[in-house]
Amino acid sequence: MTCQDVIDFLMDYEDGALTPTERERFNAHLSVCPPCTRYLDSYRKTIALGKGAMRDKEPGDIPQELIRAVLSSRDSAKGDREGAKEREESSGKT
Repeated sequence: MTCQDVIDFLMDYEDGALTPTERERFNAHLSVCPPCTRYLDSYRKTIALGKGAMRDKEPGDIPQELIRAVLSSRDSAKGDREGAKEREESSGKT
């Protein structure tokens, strides 16, 4: 697993959506890559801060354009991940 893979699969890692093999590879990379470990820590802090900032907001207060952009980005990342998984499976590397 590369640093780019960590960035690409970070949300799935945090959501528990990686396969056991992917999660094991992800954790192995984190164990030897301090920059990625710091990036993961920063990501977690950012999510916590974002949730804290939105705690007092009503769902209607969030601009629809922002919601669409976030969902589009998530769907795009998920599609990229599924494509990578299919390529891995077709090459016999599971």
